[in-house]
This record gives sequence, C-alpha cells and structure tokens, in this order.
Amino acid sequence: MRTVVLKLKSFFTQGHERTLKAKKNVAISFLLKGISIFIGFVLIPMTINYVNPTQYGIWLTLSSVMSWFSFFDIGLGNGLKNKVAQANALKDYSQARIYISTTYAILAIISASVFMLFFGLNHFISWPRILNTSDVNGGNLNHLALIVFGLFCIQFVAQIVNVILTALHEPARVSLMYVVGQICVIIVIYILTKNTRGELNYLVFVLGGMPVFVQLLTSIIYFNTTYKHVSPSIKLINFKYSRELLSLGGVFFIIQMGALLLFETDNILITQLFGPRSVTTFNVAYKLFSMVIMIFNIIITPFWSAFTDAATKGDMAWIRRVLTKMEKYWLLLCAFTLVILFASPLIYKFWLKGSVSVPFSVSVAMAFYVMGYSWIMLQCFFLNGIGKIRMQVYLYAICTLINIPTGILLGKYMGIPGVTYSNVIIFVFMGIVLFIQSKKILNSEAKGIWNK
Repeated sequence: MRTVVLKLKSFFTQGHERTLKAKKNVAISFLLKGISIFIGFVLIPMTINYVNPTQYGIWLTLSSVMSWFSFFDIGLGNGLKNKVAQANALKDYSQARIYISTTYAILAIISASVFMLFFGLNHFISWPRILNTSDVNGGNLNHLALIVFGLFCIQFVAQIVNVILTALHEPARVSLMYVVGQICVIIVIYILTKNTRGELNYLVFVLGGMPVFVQLLTSIIYFNTTYKHVSPSIKLINFKYSRELLSLGGVFFIIQMGALLLFETDNILITQLFGPRSVTTFNVAYKLFSMVIMIFNIIITPFWSAFTDAATKGDMAWIRRVLTKMEKYWLLLCAFTLVILFASPLIYKFWLKGSVSVPFSVSVAMAFYVMGYSWIMLQCFFLNGIGKIRMQVYLYAICTLINIPTGILLGKYMGIPGVTYSNVIIFVFMGIVLFIQSKKILNSEAKGIWNK
C-alpha cells in the first residue's frame, strides 16, 4: 500500500511543470466526469418518463438544430484560446485582457443580431415538418424553438469563460461548472416529476436554462476573484484586435462548420428517415458509448493549450513524448469500448428498464464511431494547438460534401446504424491524413499544405 501511495505521489509531483499541471487537471476532471456520467444516466430515464420518448426526441433534435448557431462565433472561441494561451506563456496578461474583452464584445453583438433575425423568421418556419412530428402542435413548437434559441444565444456569450479557463490550463474548472449545472438540472426535474404533469416547455427551460445560469454566475465569481488578472472590461474593448482574432478564428470557423455538418446532422437525418422516436434510440446508444469520448476528452483537453505553450517556447521534444503516450491511451480506450459493446445489452436492460429498445447493430456502429472520433480528436488537438489547421479545412470541405448523401444512402439500406457508419468511413479517411501530417511536422518534414 505504501508503494502505491509513493508512486501516486511521484506521479503528481515529478516531471515537467507543464505535464504536472495537465496530470492534476486530468485527475480532477476524471472525478468530476464520473459524477457527470452517473447524473447523465439517471437523468435520461427520468426525463423520458417525465414526458415521453417522442417528446424527448423532439427536445434532442430541436436542441441539436439550435446548437448549430453556436458556430456563429466564427471561430473566435478557438482563436481566443490560442491567443490567451500564447499570452499566458509570455505572462502578458494585459494583452490577454484585451483579447478577452474584444471577443466578448464581438460575440455579444453577433448574439443579439442573430436572435433578432431568428425572432422575425421563426413564425414562418414549419417546425412540425422539420421535426417530422405532430405530437406537439405547430404553435407550441415555434414557441419552444424561440425559447431554446434564446437560451443558446445567451450561452453563446457565456461559454467564453470555458475557453479562457482551458487556455489558462484549468479545464477541470470547466468540468466542475458542467457538473454543478447537471446537479441543478436533476434537482429541478425531480421536483417537476413530483409536482407537475409531463410538460415539454418546463423540460426545455430546465435542460437549456440551468447550465447557462451556472456559467453566468461562475463567470462573475471567477472574474472578480481568482482570474481578476484576465477579467474582461468595457474599457479594454479594442476592435483593432478583431482582425487579428478573426484571421485565426476564420479558419477555425470553417473547420467548425465542417464539424457541424459531420457531427450534428445525424439527429436530423434520423428524424427525417425514421421519426423522432428513433432519435431517442440513437442518442441513448450515443450516451452510453460517449463515455469513451468523455474519458479521452478529459485526458487530451489540458494538452491543447499545453501544446500551444510548448510550441511557443520551442519545446517539440515534450510534444513528441506526450503524443506517444496519448496514442497508447487511445489503444486502451479502444479495448474499453469493446467491453462496453459486449456488455451493452445488459446495461440497457438495467439502465432503461425497457422504456427504450436499442438494437445491438446500433451499438456496434456506435463503438466504431467513438473509436474513430477519439483518434481524430487526438490529431486535431495537437494540430489546433500549434496552429497548423489548413489541412483540416480541405478535409472538412471534401468530407461534408459526401457525408449527408452517404448517410441517407446507408441509412435507407441499413437503418439507424447506416447513418453512423457514414461518419465512421469519414473518420478513417481523416484520421489517416491528419496522422501523416502530425508525423511530418514532428519530424520537421512538413512542407506546403502539410505545414500550414
């Protein structure tokens, strides 16, 4: 026992300062994600039973559509992450505050403008047709859409605190905010189940509103205490820096739009091909297997800004060591994915009590999905951190052109798994190309597009 304690102590106290900070963030994030996963598994059957599988599928699809608008930050979030990480590496906090303040201002203007545009157009949108449902009347769906979109517009600005914390090598604090938001959600929904009948309006307010409230409250607390040295200020808004932010952010924006079409269209395809109830089936399977993505995301998240820090200081040897370790962790997670796959029928039975049936073929497709997604995540975090992102632009341009028609074709032929396999095919292609680019950069062999 003493040996184990000593090894744990050395694990968190010996090594490069950059690595030690990442290790501590990973450890704390694992604990918080464990709590988050438990809450998520409790929350899904609770919300399905509060309304019904079809209405829950409506919420999932509607929120998925609305989340697309988060990409209207035109890449500023990721651009800001790199700029703040660079400023932090050089201890230039006054510059960081200007970047942060200007980004908040730009996103607030975009958010207000987009909401007013949506407010005017929403009345003319046929949400029952988009969502392929008559379970809720059209007027109510338009009202729900306006509520959800309004909450996303607020979150659009509020979520910048997540970017700042990650850039300052504190992603564990982001996980803490998420867990607190989930705890608030599950408490309020439990109260609703005891005091009200199933009402989609209430569900939307709780699932969409509580996380936003937590982000806003936390931002106020952090910027007046621990992170006062990087707090935004109206006086520091300088739109001269917007061009600098947008030049990097613009490329990230193209990548984000490509990611949107790859990762966020499945719900729409499934609801159009098979109906909202099938969206619930798909998302239940995704919720189970997304544990793999969550775990790998916990491990890799601290390293985006760490890669930026290392590249700024010219420490490529450290980057090579970290990437080698990350590849080994990915292989372990692939093995863990297979364990989940073969245990999934029992897990669904115990977890959902028969309220939703998930075919094994859906689970198989989802297993391949999360393995491919995690591999791409590893390559992208490295390349994004060092600013070598032009290749991703071309890859997403190609892949988004073929993803939706491939998803429709495979969906009609194979059902729900076919939509997922469309993503898997693209993940394999992108994963190979990005892996080659990473190796070329690490070996100082990257030229032309490989080095941009």
